Order: sequence, then structure tokens, then C-alpha cells
Amino acid sequence: MTRETIEETSTRYEGWLVAVASGVGVFVSFASLLVYTFGIFLKPLTEEFAWSRESVSAAFGIAAMTVAVCSPLLGYLLDRYSPRKTIVPCLTIFGCAFASLALLTLHLWHLYAVFLVLGIVGNGTAQMAYSRAVSSWFDRRRGTALALVMSGGALGAMVLPALAEALIDDIGWRGAFLVLGSLVLVFGVPTVATCIHQRPQTPSSNHARATDSTVREVLATRPFWILVTVLFCSSIAQNGALTHLSALLTDRGVSASGGALALSAMGGASLVGRLATGWMLDRFSPAASRSCC
Repeated sequence: MTRETIEETSTRYEGWLVAVASGVGVFVSFASLLVYTFGIFLKPLTEEFAWSRESVSAAFGIAAMTVAVCSPLLGYLLDRYSPRKTIVPCLTIFGCAFASLALLTLHLWHLYAVFLVLGIVGNGTAQMAYSRAVSSWFDRRRGTALALVMSGGALGAMVLPALAEALIDDIGWRGAFLVLGSLVLVFGVPTVATCIHQRPQTPSSNHARATDSTVREVLATRPFWILVTVLFCSSIAQNGALTHLSALLTDRGVSASGGALALSAMGGASLVGRLATGWMLDRFSPAASRSCC
């Protein structure tokens, strides 16, 4: 076994701290905080301002489309600068913007403007940003490490809907937005600022970088477009269900806490699936599936 492999199998290996800290960042990211609590806030907002569900849901659509448009630019920044220099500003803006929803006015454009900002920085707070740093630390255990990053989103799905519902019951939806946004600034930003960094380059890592495919070469491959298509379709199905699940359940007589619990249950299943997938990726070669494409 090489020295690098031995290090990766040790719990004292620095890369595991980066992976766990990345999971904390994802826990309070766009992919977790916004996606899994949007449905909890849907009814309170429609009742407060007499907006239609379609109008409020359009805000999530604006954020989702903005994420898609801005992701290539964020990817460029992650390649050009250290992940921390990209993630910390994005996470700070995200937390402030989410907390600012506590000051929401009756003008629908106000809601849309905030969600536009959330979408611009969205993927700079989510898994995409952290994978850049985490991947630099791992080779043989990269699947497990990335699974820890993804697990932050699953834990968010388990905890944040119930927390949002409890906060709305206790201090109202405005207070809930303020508290949840503050979580990003109090826990997420300091964790990322102190723990997220890439592994210092070694001669072997420089060689690996030199043999990577170019962007143009990747765009010309069939597997890339298969992945894009699968992710696009799954995102539409998943986010469309998540953003309305709680409201649909309460419409049919389920309690508000029961609707939040349903989202939490999905998060629990996702946590098991992500950890299991990471474990399998470390033990089975992805090349086997590549030959099927």
C-alpha cells in the first residue's frame, strides 16, 4: 500500500475533516435549506399576502433556473481560485438573503428578487463547490468522502423541515426565516472559512491534472450528455415534488408537523442511499458502467 492510501484509511487523515466540514456546509446550503423548507413556507406566504401558490412557486423556479445559468461561472471560479474564496462569499450572501425574507413585503417582485439572488449564489454553497476541495484529498476513498459531503444535504432534509415548522409555530414565518438564515452565518460560514481547503499539490497530483480531459473533449462525449439528461429529469421530478409535498399533504388533512415529517423521512432514506452509494463506489470500478454507454 502507498503512503497516500494508508493516510486515507486513517481517521486522523486531514481530508476527512475537510469532508465532514463540507457536509456541514451543505447542511445549510441552497440544496438543503432552501429546497427542503420551501414547501413548509409555501402556505404561510400564500395566506399572509393572498398570493396564489403558482405565484409563490414561481420564485423557486426563478432560483432553480438562475442556478443553472450561473453554475458554469461558479465552476470557472472554483477552477481559478481556491474553493474557500468562492464558497465563503456565496454562503454569506445566501445566509443574508435567506434571513432577509423575514422583511418580505406584499410586493411579489420582492420575493422574486430575493430568490434571484439565492439562485445566483446557490451552487456556490452546494455540493458542487465542496467536491472540488474534497476530491483533491482522496483517491481510494473518494466515494465515501463525497458521500459524507452529500450526507449533509440528507441530514438537512431530516432536520430542517421539522425545525422550520416548529419555528413557524413558535415565532412565525418571519422569525423562522431569520433564524434559519442566521444558522448559515453562525455555523456554516465559520466552518467553511476554517476547515475547507484543497490538498497542497504534489508531483503526482500535477501529473493527474495534466492528463485530465479538456472541457471541449468532455462536451463531445456521450456519457456526459447522458449524465446531464438524467440529472435534468431527476431534478425536475424531485424538486417539483419536494416543494409542494408538505402543502399537498396538509390540504388532505395531514397536520403541518406530519407534512414536515414526511420530508424528514425522505431525508432519512436519502442518507442511507448516499452513504451506501459512496461505499460501493470505493469498492466497484465505475469503468464497468462506462462500458455500457
